[in-house]
Amino acid sequence: MRPLDSLRSFKVKLGVLVAVSVSVAVFLTWASVKAGLSSFVTLPLVVLAALVVTQVLARGMTSPLRQMTRAAQAMAKGDYSQRIASSSRDEVGQLAEAFTRMASDLQQTDQMRRDLVANVSHELRTPVAGLRAQLENMVDGVTEPDPAALAVALTETERLSSLVDHLLDLSRLDAGVIQVQTETFALTPFLHEAVDAAELGARSGERGLHWAIEVDPPDLEATADAARIRQVIANLLDNAARHSPPGGRVRLHARPAEPSPGPAESGAPDHGADAPPRETGIWIEVSDQGPGIARADRERVFERFQRGGGSDGSGGTGLGLAIARWAVELHGGTIEVIDDPARERENDRSSVIRVHLPPPRSAG
Repeated sequence: MRPLDSLRSFKVKLGVLVAVSVSVAVFLTWASVKAGLSSFVTLPLVVLAALVVTQVLARGMTSPLRQMTRAAQAMAKGDYSQRIASSSRDEVGQLAEAFTRMASDLQQTDQMRRDLVANVSHELRTPVAGLRAQLENMVDGVTEPDPAALAVALTETERLSSLVDHLLDLSRLDAGVIQVQTETFALTPFLHEAVDAAELGARSGERGLHWAIEVDPPDLEATADAARIRQVIANLLDNAARHSPPGGRVRLHARPAEPSPGPAESGAPDHGADAPPRETGIWIEVSDQGPGIARADRERVFERFQRGGGSDGSGGTGLGLAIARWAVELHGGTIEVIDDPARERENDRSSVIRVHLPPPRSAG
């Protein structure tokens, strides 16, 4: 029983506690005098009664503070699982709730740090082990340093370089030190340059990949940070190439975004000139003929070190799509996995990722 929990102010609680304790002491003193009791009996009786009343009324007032002390000591030792139980509505109760949220956030952050270290260690181990084995074979004379062997070593080195670049991007992301520098550029040559770079990185000639670029209309332009959008497209194309089967087709399609439904189309009342303009912008879609992403994993693939719900052995770092989402959101846009019309019979999976870049905001 916590009789003062309903009060929303700790000062009011203290006031009620003092007032009730003093009232009880005065009443007992008056009653003792009326009864003719000796002061040697009255004084201990009044003090004991006041302590009992204080203990009953103060029950639960300071228990959250004691719990927070124990939780803080546990957190200092790395244990973030402590939670504060408080039913009071005063400042101490609010502090307890804030402390619990802080402990939960710190626990998640610590877990993310542990996962990051574990994942980075795992991602580094694979290319380093492959590169070391290949170089040891060359040094020991088991493998001749011919173009094929050097190509394997180069592939592992490129994987290491890609992972380092992605980690640097993540550090900039977390630090929030990157600003968007927008410019207007033509999409047709821009996307052709991106595909040319992706062809070299994916060695599409060896795998027989086919690349298709569609820009409708051909003179379509975008206003964005070209460097960041180039990074987005490069990551999407790399992801598509890694998941495409030999001889597969990777398609890159850019077109104006369809406008969102207006008041008349959506059934909402038309407010005339007061109605906000319908935002359009640009859609850039990348699709491949790989196994596709399950509907349950469509959000998860944009998280760090996720590859469609788990490791697929494709050699990716699991960071490309997370960085792509970050770069798109810097522009106020969105990136998502959308339903693939070519997979109508497999409506749970899709290999189409769409980027939406909104129109530039007017200076006024």
